[in-house]
Amino acid sequence: MYIPAPFQLSEADASNVIKEYGFATLFSTAGGMPYATHLPLMMSKDNHYLYGHFALPNPQWKEIEGQSVLAVFQGPHCYISPKWYETNQDVPTWNYVAVYVYGEAELLDNEETVHSMSDLVLKYESPDSPYKLEDIDAKLLAGLNKGVKGFKIKISKIEGKAKLSQNQSAARQELVVQQLKQIPHTNEQLISGLMEENIKRIAEKN
Repeated sequence: MYIPAPFQLSEADASNVIKEYGFATLFSTAGGMPYATHLPLMMSKDNHYLYGHFALPNPQWKEIEGQSVLAVFQGPHCYISPKWYETNQDVPTWNYVAVYVYGEAELLDNEETVHSMSDLVLKYESPDSPYKLEDIDAKLLAGLNKGVKGFKIKISKIEGKAKLSQNQSAARQELVVQQLKQIPHTNEQLISGLMEENIKRIAEKN
């Protein structure tokens, strides 16, 4: 990924993006062509692996064993209008957060797949939810598991990028934040929050 120095995320911050925005696009090759699937991926506690599962009819898993793959995680993103600056003699841009994870794929056995799926459910169910994957009838669960193929990715490299107008003056960044706050959409609100955090971090360093 092309990452100008001001936009580069630390590996720790990139890992946090993965944990917060776990729905990824996984790229590999299948049938000699690039192939992609949108699916939730979960990082292991030691940050060394990503875990997920394919629907069994999806052909991507059939050739993925041992492949070098790329998982792309998309954080919040939004359009930045030049009319928000002190002059309109500029061009629009897009602010966003994205993380690329490179690694080698490995297929899981049934037991490992069930365990990774259980962890995924625990992550996304609300804390007070009574639902647990292990409460499903064993025969029913076994039947459902026949329809998926679990995998893990041994992470070799993580790249993170947060383009938050760091290439603009502090005054312009503040103007953008104020404009984004007025837009009642989730992405704009999230980007404005991230920009404020970044502005505060830079101010503390100075």
